[in-house]
Amino acid sequence: MATKAYTNARCLRWRLHSLLQGPIGFILLSFFLDGATYCQIRYSVPEEMRKGSFVGNVAEDLGIDAKRLKSGGARIANGDNSEYIKLDVDKGILVVGEKIDREQLCGQTSPCSLNFEMITTNPMQLHSVVVEVLDVNDNAPAFKEKEMHLEISESALPGTDILQVTATDPDVGINSLHGYTLHPTTHFNLKVLSRPSGQKYAQLYLSSALDREKEEKLLLTLTALDGGEPQRSGTLKIHVTVRDTNDNAPVFTQSSFKSSVKENIPEGTLVLSLSANDADEGMNGLVTYHFDHMSGNVVELFQLDEKSGDLTVNGVIDYEETKMFEIGVLAKDQGGQSTSAIVIIDVIDVNDNSPVITLTSFSSVIAEDSPSGTTVAIINVKDVDSGKNGKVGCSLNGNTPFTIHSSLKNYYTVVTNGALDRERNPDYNITITAVDEGSPPLSSDKIITLKVSDVNDNAPVFEKNYYEADLIENNSPGLSLFSVKAHDSDSGLNARVSYLLINTQLNGNPISTYLSVNAESGAIQAVRSFDYEQIKTLNILVKAQDGGSPPLSSNTTVKINIRDQNDNAPQVLYPVQTGGSLVAEMVPRSADVGYLVTKVVAVDVDSGQNAWLSYKLQKATDRALFEVGLQNGEVRTIRQVTDKDAVKQRLTVIVEDNGQPSRSATVIVNVAVADSFPEVLSEFTDFTHDKEYNENLTFYLVLALAVVSFLFITCVVVIVSVKIYRWRQSRILYHSNLPVIPYYPPRYSDTLGTGTLPHVYNYEVCRTIDSRKNKTPNGFYLDNRFQKPMVCTDGYSLSLHGVLSDWTGSVFCTRGADRRVFRWKYC
Repeated sequence: MATKAYTNARCLRWRLHSLLQGPIGFILLSFFLDGATYCQIRYSVPEEMRKGSFVGNVAEDLGIDAKRLKSGGARIANGDNSEYIKLDVDKGILVVGEKIDREQLCGQTSPCSLNFEMITTNPMQLHSVVVEVLDVNDNAPAFKEKEMHLEISESALPGTDILQVTATDPDVGINSLHGYTLHPTTHFNLKVLSRPSGQKYAQLYLSSALDREKEEKLLLTLTALDGGEPQRSGTLKIHVTVRDTNDNAPVFTQSSFKSSVKENIPEGTLVLSLSANDADEGMNGLVTYHFDHMSGNVVELFQLDEKSGDLTVNGVIDYEETKMFEIGVLAKDQGGQSTSAIVIIDVIDVNDNSPVITLTSFSSVIAEDSPSGTTVAIINVKDVDSGKNGKVGCSLNGNTPFTIHSSLKNYYTVVTNGALDRERNPDYNITITAVDEGSPPLSSDKIITLKVSDVNDNAPVFEKNYYEADLIENNSPGLSLFSVKAHDSDSGLNARVSYLLINTQLNGNPISTYLSVNAESGAIQAVRSFDYEQIKTLNILVKAQDGGSPPLSSNTTVKINIRDQNDNAPQVLYPVQTGGSLVAEMVPRSADVGYLVTKVVAVDVDSGQNAWLSYKLQKATDRALFEVGLQNGEVRTIRQVTDKDAVKQRLTVIVEDNGQPSRSATVIVNVAVADSFPEVLSEFTDFTHDKEYNENLTFYLVLALAVVSFLFITCVVVIVSVKIYRWRQSRILYHSNLPVIPYYPPRYSDTLGTGTLPHVYNYEVCRTIDSRKNKTPNGFYLDNRFQKPMVCTDGYSLSLHGVLSDWTGSVFCTRGADRRVFRWKYC
């Protein structure tokens, strides 16, 4: 039967006073406690009591009527192993909830106590209850093994320590292990000793000499007794075998070994090295090391090297489970003799456990006009580490109108610390952080969510102060562009938002003729189709209005960007395509590769990539002679112009934009390949007829035939004329006696930055009448001022052309299509 140790040993009472006056304050704070009392009560109860057994009368000890205890909602709020003790609210007593086994609950720890808190909500009262569990003698001493086998040399001397044996008894106090007895005691006796931890063990020693020839085997019975009533005992059978002459047992360098390790130390870490010596030689002096006696988990946590005696960590050591290990070890020689020693390992605590936060009491809803200091929650914080590692501090994270302070040991109260505004923060996630004083410190968080009740005092607010959207031109009327969205932080009807379009003017027309807005959804629609080339942007104002009385509203600006479509083809600016006049570009026959003929210039009224233009040569009289720059539209030669190239060249250039799909335009570029304008004039008089080619094919064929015939006749006449001219010129030179004085001017340069004429070597020479006496193998010699023959080198041949009435002409050094020109005249 439970006995009450003491009641109301410590009480603390305080009262929370309302800061509001009048009925509103009373209503808002009526659910909070007017005051609370804290007391501590202590009871004791024997272990192994049946479920439902009486522990203590809480109502009587607290001076509270049992009915009031029930109406106040009394309950056990928190506690270690709280399933063992239950509160009978109807009777106001504590009873055993589950059968209590003190050894399972506390092990060797004494006293063994159950700690928990009892709380009532009306009025709020918090009581600390401690129930001490008393030990009963329900366990008998027990050895680790039922039987043991020892081998002892007959040469062992009386007084030799043979064996240390320990029995364990999970009971405590007088019910724990009391002593040992041995039977028989003819050759052996024992001493009952105590270890530093207080545990008693039996030291078996040889009391008289042994003689193997008389008695080879002995059976000893070792009995362990406790001090309980009735007394309990346990036995160990020791079989002793007497061996012949190995008369020295191993001796440890010290009777006990001590070391310390930190918990969570890595596996394989060396704890200590055992050392024992044996005076025998050979195999009788070879010592091995073994575990002797230990608690159940030592084999899992430590490993002993039989040869070296190194004791290493073999598992995870937890300070919270075991604070000290006491391990028995044996040093054995090969003759069967052994010596035992004790290894004591102290475990050093490290900060490996975070604090645990438990919510004891919490109110999830609070009015936004609640006064500062209103209690929100009561929490309990614990850390199972020891020393500074188990000391915990508590705080709140973030900038919130709440604070926390300590009320009792390990208890904290969260209260308001400022004004609340539901519109800014309709709810709060209060993060409670518990940090211990370890190094490094460990922490844990707990988040509680608190909701704030509403007052209607906010206008709608758009998600954005400025909206921008794109609309592709040529859209269909009624197309939905996008939606604006406004939120009202109030609730109910006050948060219901409708949308209005503020009417403005655009190009003299109401903006409503261009766009509309849906009052419920805020969707903006196009009323008409738009043209990018006429309207590129629209700016409108949209109002959001709530359903309050009076209604509150706000505005936002919406910008609509009209995006371009590829609905316009490129326009060619140059060359200008005229209806009747002839426009042609002239290219000299001396033009080099890359000569700039002309540049096609075009524009596209679209924008972006729809206006990116590329140029391609679609058709040409001679595709091998010209090319068009893809990006710049420049028409250039791609090879050297020859005499065989037609004078008249017609190019068709197509200009395409980069739209999808692309649009294009074509332009005709007329090119004249000639060295002089008269030649162009004579050859291109029929250029204007090219435009009629597609209109009248028959006429064009007839005209082409006539031109070919004309060109043939002209070539015949020119050839004959050249022959006659050369003959006359040679005759004139032949009769001339004047000396020739050559003059070499600078080379001609390009007329354009990019295009170039062929590199024609032009010289002017003066000659006398006497020079006609000079002849060359090919019909003509010229003397320079150094009186040396004028000859052509590098495979060029010398020829004379163009004897005119003023006695001037040209001398050519020619090689295929290439020629070098010398201008000459009589001086």
